[in-house]
Amino acid sequence: MKGLKMKKVDYASGLCALFLALIYIAAFLYFGALWAYPHSAEVSEQLEYLSRNHLSISIVYFSIYILFGVVLSVLVLGLSEKHATFRTLYLSKLATLFGALWVGLVIASGMIFIIGLGSVVELAAINSERASEVWYIVSLLTESLGGGNELVGGVWVLLISLCNLFSNIFSRWLNYLGLFVGVAGIATVYPAGIFTEIFGVSQIVWFIWLGLSFIGHANVNTNANT
Repeated sequence: MKGLKMKKVDYASGLCALFLALIYIAAFLYFGALWAYPHSAEVSEQLEYLSRNHLSISIVYFSIYILFGVVLSVLVLGLSEKHATFRTLYLSKLATLFGALWVGLVIASGMIFIIGLGSVVELAAINSERASEVWYIVSLLTESLGGGNELVGGVWVLLISLCNLFSNIFSRWLNYLGLFVGVAGIATVYPAGIFTEIFGVSQIVWFIWLGLSFIGHANVNTNANT
């Protein structure tokens, strides 16, 4: 029964890790190819862009923040289960704490953005100056909680990778990559966009590798029980 439970947890965690990578890739594609917000234009043009693309922007931000956070919560618990029987239990609890904190921040960021965007669109038809002020506040809160820096996410990946290394879970090279991803995430507290890009791209690779490793463990458990 215990082996069957771990098999299900491994599969769920692996699929979630792969899905998180897909969300990251979709976000890079959207902001790289489709996002055309007129940063240097007049306020009226910026508000018009938001109003015209209200639905699509809301869907994108729901996916990359709220949906991402929900899926991430499954992976956080899956990794916690993975470490439950190893000597790194205290470190694993600390990692789970940061993982849960990251989940909360990401979901909160998405909710603030989506609700705030709706308010901005409504205000734009009445008072463009007021709408611009609200948009600035919404953008600032979203960036502060979930988009401006990746400190919490970086600490989580770093702690998880340390747990994996100390417990000999997964490939050592995967865990070394995780240490790099974690350091890159922590480095985003410095206001330089390059660190955010490094964190995002390297975490895509980490999520894919982690997902495949989880699924590989699930298959090993299946073969061991047959």
